[in-house]
Amino acid sequence: MLKISGGKVILRDRVAENRNVYVENGRIAAVGADHLPFDEELKAEGRFVSPGFIEMHTHGGGDCDFLDGTPEAFLTASELHASHGVTTLIPTATSGTLQDTLNLNAAYEEAVRRNTHGADMPGIHLEGPYFAYGQRGAQDPRHLRNPEPEEYNQILNACPHVLRWSIAPELPGALGLGEELKKRGILAAVGHSDAEWPEMEAAWNAGYTHVTHLYSGMSTVHRKNAYRYIGVVEAAYLMDEMTVEIIADGCHLPAELLKFVYKFKGADRIALVTDSMRGAGMPDGTTSMLGHWQNGLETIIEDGVAKLPDRTAFAGSVATFDRLVRNMLTMAEVPMHEVIAMASTTPARIMGFSDRGELAEGLRADIVLFDDNVNVSLVMREGKTIWKDGQKA
Repeated sequence: MLKISGGKVILRDRVAENRNVYVENGRIAAVGADHLPFDEELKAEGRFVSPGFIEMHTHGGGDCDFLDGTPEAFLTASELHASHGVTTLIPTATSGTLQDTLNLNAAYEEAVRRNTHGADMPGIHLEGPYFAYGQRGAQDPRHLRNPEPEEYNQILNACPHVLRWSIAPELPGALGLGEELKKRGILAAVGHSDAEWPEMEAAWNAGYTHVTHLYSGMSTVHRKNAYRYIGVVEAAYLMDEMTVEIIADGCHLPAELLKFVYKFKGADRIALVTDSMRGAGMPDGTTSMLGHWQNGLETIIEDGVAKLPDRTAFAGSVATFDRLVRNMLTMAEVPMHEVIAMASTTPARIMGFSDRGELAEGLRADIVLFDDNVNVSLVMREGKTIWKDGQKA
């Protein structure tokens, strides 16, 4: 039995001081009990004791992209994000060739077998290639296409670890894909889409329950002749049960929009994501690549974000997860326990993970310690410390 004492414990409804967290056999044995016997003590010394962060949408980091299709790419990125507090990570692949997508599975499985100091990787997120050309952002236009059952079923059958898929639901064939994903228990998400309200209603009925990086790569209020029509953004607010994710890197959305989303969707419907690419953790002035290292899209890192060279669009963030938490606290002025809900509890529920996301008895002991400035000093995955003071433990 391990006792974590002397910390500020982040619960779902508050931050509680003078509470202990007990860990045994990789699980949380108790929270708040004062007199349980223990074999080892970890003194938090006033730091926050938080559930591990759950990253639903990242393309890589440490100069690696998951679309590279190698176990080393998965492990490098997973370890980088783990060092910043992520204990669960869903590797995300951008739009690529069919073969690039099919290559993911073997590399993913090998990485999972070898993963000792990275975040847990329970499955894969496919972002594309079924997107609206006009909302492509930094998605490679060479690979965008409409969903065809023959192709997407081939992908799903060859890649049994797909947990979520982001799609433009207005494309021909997209509703059928949504129904197929729902049948397989895979999260269908709206992304890079020009959909209007009727198409969003149809998407919801077909199983699309989540919106990928709200405000980025999607339609909003627009006019046709004299009449106004709403887009994906407004539909996400009108549909009370629709969940959303936001890139809170301080670049993709200004402070005012972070506050707006929080006010109208609430922490129970918002997941924080980095949408980080291989440049995560790299300094300004670095050139990088979005997608496969051989044939992806060139990017530049500038002003703390990745951009296309012509600066017409962002190309994913270079943020690590601690930056998201810090920004929601300082820029959006959200209380700590609500920020951590968006970092842990809500993404766990969106992804259907019932064994993690909170500091509660019986759940996985995925635990992060950080100071008042969200400097992560200890990362624990299933009760085992994997990072301490920025070094592998």
